[in-house]
Amino acid sequence: MSFKFKRRGLLGYLRTIRFFKSWWNSNSGQWKWLAEKPISIEGLNRQVWRSSVPSQSFYILLGLSAIISTLGLLANSAATIIGAMIIAPLMGPILGIAYGMVMGNRRLLKRSALTLGSGVFLTVFTSFVISNLIGLDAVEGEIMARSQPTLLDLGVALAAGTAGAFAKSRRHIADALPGVAIAVALVPPLSVMGIGISLASHEIFIGSSLLFLTNLIGIVFSGGVVFVTQEYGSLKRAKEGFIISLFALIILGVPLGFSLNNLVLRDNVRRSIAVLISQETLTFSKTDIRRVQVEPYREALIVNLEVTAAANSISENQVKLVRDFLEDRLQKPISLNVQVIPLTQFRAPSDAVNPNVDPAWGEDFINQESEN
Repeated sequence: MSFKFKRRGLLGYLRTIRFFKSWWNSNSGQWKWLAEKPISIEGLNRQVWRSSVPSQSFYILLGLSAIISTLGLLANSAATIIGAMIIAPLMGPILGIAYGMVMGNRRLLKRSALTLGSGVFLTVFTSFVISNLIGLDAVEGEIMARSQPTLLDLGVALAAGTAGAFAKSRRHIADALPGVAIAVALVPPLSVMGIGISLASHEIFIGSSLLFLTNLIGIVFSGGVVFVTQEYGSLKRAKEGFIISLFALIILGVPLGFSLNNLVLRDNVRRSIAVLISQETLTFSKTDIRRVQVEPYREALIVNLEVTAAANSISENQVKLVRDFLEDRLQKPISLNVQVIPLTQFRAPSDAVNPNVDPAWGEDFINQESEN
């Protein structure tokens, strides 16, 4: 009985497969002319060399991108920074390095590296000059976001390198390259490096440099893998380059992993503190908590709290009591800095909105005010 049941099930499965194949063949049409194949090696060579050679257009676009990016970072404008990413031509020489690595073309490698190096210097120098001329000392969120890279940024770089190399090898999907440039964000970290030099901030400079190196090596490695899998070059030629890239990724993975771990821990602590303050303290239970920022300092935590409350409703002694409460619950030394934004409410109700107001009283009040 079970054998007949299995046999019927198998026959039913085969009939379903045949029906699906016949339906697909009858509705698919003759679309062989639309089949997409990688472009020829000669065509890809021309594209890569064209985008890897230092030209006037390359430096003009990169200089304008650096100006837009620096101004956007100083103004803390995400939309402006995205515009700078779109026009930045740095993906060209980086993919040129990946292609030269898998093809064993040392001349292309040197030319791409020279173009990239000069472009990096131009971007950092431009950002440094603009930052000095403007003279802003405040470090906004967009700047800090590019000075604290994590393993997540490495994942973005690997995916962007894969997409960039694949788009480069397909003639009809080159429109995806601007999206890749936005995703990997090559110019903003360089602009942050220039801002860090201008502010004499080692933390900002080192963090942004680490982010740029992460993007660079991630794109070269994953782009080389894509080129090899599509039979551009060979694994034998690219072996040395892959080993160097993989070794560099492992080295970068250590600080990026620590940074991600600190980010997760800091976010968990921040959420815990926000819940404790808003739900288990009388001082801040009726306030509007606008921002909770947690920064580790050795074995302690620095908590910066921004709340909206009525004037003189929170005293220094209450803040100390809340600090003691948080230290007891979290079992860590805590430095609590509270910024209270005075809350003042004004009401000017309309007679149409508030029917309890006597219109005659309103007219008398207006007449009195006009006489005064």
